[in-house]
Amino acid sequence: MSAGGGTKAILAALAANAGIAVAKFGGFLFTGSSSMLAEAVHSVADTSNQGLLLLGQKTSQRKPTPEHPFGYGRDRYFYSFVVALLLFSLGSVFALYEGIHKIQHPEPLHAAWVAVVILLIAIGLETFSFITAIRESKAIKGELTWWQFIRQAKTPELPVVLLEDFGALIGLVLALGGVGLTVLTGDPVWDGIGTACIGVLLGAIAIVLIVETKSLLIGEGATREVLDEIVGQLESERVEKVIHIRTQYLGPDELLIAAKIGISPSLSVAEVAAEIDGAEARVRAKVPAARLIYLEPDLARGRTATA
Repeated sequence: MSAGGGTKAILAALAANAGIAVAKFGGFLFTGSSSMLAEAVHSVADTSNQGLLLLGQKTSQRKPTPEHPFGYGRDRYFYSFVVALLLFSLGSVFALYEGIHKIQHPEPLHAAWVAVVILLIAIGLETFSFITAIRESKAIKGELTWWQFIRQAKTPELPVVLLEDFGALIGLVLALGGVGLTVLTGDPVWDGIGTACIGVLLGAIAIVLIVETKSLLIGEGATREVLDEIVGQLESERVEKVIHIRTQYLGPDELLIAAKIGISPSLSVAEVAAEIDGAEARVRAKVPAARLIYLEPDLARGRTATA
């Protein structure tokens, strides 16, 4: 996926969350619902997060410099990691604090129907954003399950938006449940319970994102399927075996490959150079992300390829 991959999903989420945040804050001021306040802060966090994802896409396209000879592709991983931290600190921690406070000191709601209307509208907008993210993701998900896609995707923005939108929808349902139970029972403690549940949900999603984006940030190699494809393309009649190989993603669309290949000893220097060029061309034809390939010719001595 290109550097702008997932931009449509990000923009859809940005527009939806910005509008929802304004409506939720209005609903909180009108009703005093802590669930509405927690959801409003959640939407502000999500809006900021989408802005950071767009910033990461832009800065990652900077040209390489002497200080950063491999470019800035990992900016997208860095900003996705920041998004996960913000979701945890600004969304989860605040919702937990507000929920516990309202459980300990419940306050009655005013005009709860306003909160219900706003939450129903927000569910509609978040559903639109979520469907957009799903459509964008299907192009690269392939046969993976959604959980496998989130765990294995090298493009960070779409998993982030998918989990954010999923969390937002569940959070809205929890907020709606908290407000609804408060109205039905007349006990405002349910509003606080709904808020605390939103905090737990956001915390769980944030932890998943932190773990996954941290792994990308410090450097992930090619998956076993991609690695097998690379090794298969490197080996030929004149390349007896791949002695060892290392791969690492410098960005979602840029894979670094370094390998030592066993060359037939009967080849001349010119033939070795031609075989290396051919091996690089074969790999790039099958693995477009393989932008940087460094091959070291050697004689095979019974060693096997390692990842």
